[in-house]
Amino acid sequence: MKAVILALALSCAGAFAPVNKAAVRAPVELEAKKSVADLSEADLKGKKVLIRCDLNVPIKEGVIGDDTRIRASVPTVKYLLDKGAKVAMCSHLGRPKDGPEDKFSLGPVATRMGEQLGKAVKMAPDCIGDEVASIVDGMGDGEALLLENTRFYKEETKNDAAFVEKLAAPFDLFVNDAFGTAHRAHASTEGVTKYLSPSVSGYLLAKELEYLAGAVDEPVRPLAAIVGGSKVSSKITVLESLIKKCDKVIVGGGMTFTFLKAQGKAVGTSLVEDDFIQTAKDAMKLAEEKGCELIFPNEILVADAFDANANTQVVSSDAIPDGWMGLDNGPAATKMIQDKLADCKTVIWNGPMGVFEMDAFAKGTFAICDTLKELTEKGAITIIGGGDSVAAVEKAGLADAMSHISTGGGASLELLEGKVLPGVAALDEA
Repeated sequence: MKAVILALALSCAGAFAPVNKAAVRAPVELEAKKSVADLSEADLKGKKVLIRCDLNVPIKEGVIGDDTRIRASVPTVKYLLDKGAKVAMCSHLGRPKDGPEDKFSLGPVATRMGEQLGKAVKMAPDCIGDEVASIVDGMGDGEALLLENTRFYKEETKNDAAFVEKLAAPFDLFVNDAFGTAHRAHASTEGVTKYLSPSVSGYLLAKELEYLAGAVDEPVRPLAAIVGGSKVSSKITVLESLIKKCDKVIVGGGMTFTFLKAQGKAVGTSLVEDDFIQTAKDAMKLAEEKGCELIFPNEILVADAFDANANTQVVSSDAIPDGWMGLDNGPAATKMIQDKLADCKTVIWNGPMGVFEMDAFAKGTFAICDTLKELTEKGAITIIGGGDSVAAVEKAGLADAMSHISTGGGASLELLEGKVLPGVAALDEA
């Protein structure tokens, strides 16, 4: 039965993103949880379903800048509607400070969601209350509704019991398809499961767990991780977790220089977190103990200023001159990384190799994009988890060439760290 559930989940999720069939394994954290694919038409027809989506999209003056998250929610919503459910979507948008604000209204999202579903999506004036309950009660089978921003209430993030009860009151069952907020125990992610049964995962959540949890807990080896970004402090817990599980870990980006300084090398004016020198030493020791090959760039593109028009030169990683800062990998480092990845069957990438927002320092990051595309074509499982890495592959036009692009930044990191996600843990046992 689980194999059938997984196949359904991946085929429906595939309507949003391509699936590398070689990656299909039982989803580690989800295998003991109920999925939306467990629910038949008999279970859903005429039922009032509350689904938590991640519809936190950029909106400026009523115009949606990127509808990726909306499109990612479509497969699960469509499945529920096709089975005759009365579907009410809920989500947060932005960080409203004190109650409702027009700029944080989900109104534009309702319109775009309707376009994606090919049917009208009603917009509720609120997410709780008698008026919302009346609208839900008046819905026909197969109709869709979007509740207003749950974070118009501070009680949402506090998981306030009274608010939770009001949010859940009009509904029969709950589906969580918001991986991006599954690491938060909020009213709309964890609280409502106490009142609605069944509470199950959606296809997007299932797919995220299949790839991210599966990659580190039941990997197709050799398993490599590429961990970049600016700071050791923000990545050390995930780095340590990956060192324990991976065959190879490649370190890149600004965090490289804290490690190089920990090795006694000169780093010029490169970004260094002096408070984390010992942490870097401990990570290197851990890698040695675990038999994980910890790899650092052997060549650095340095500049005399943090400026797109700065003077640049390529130097060895142990010869960074005074007054110069490392802002990208050099060609030899890129070649070395490509060689190290050549035999890998699973690769997780979190964090860029340099300041890719500036063209002068983007080559190292975009070379990784090209390399992962080639590996995917050869059958490797490639997983992009983290906002900057996702932005890089999208800017390179290669997002569709990867096995999986994660929709959750913080949730991705916490799952890779081995943490339990409250929004997943709260779902019904299978």
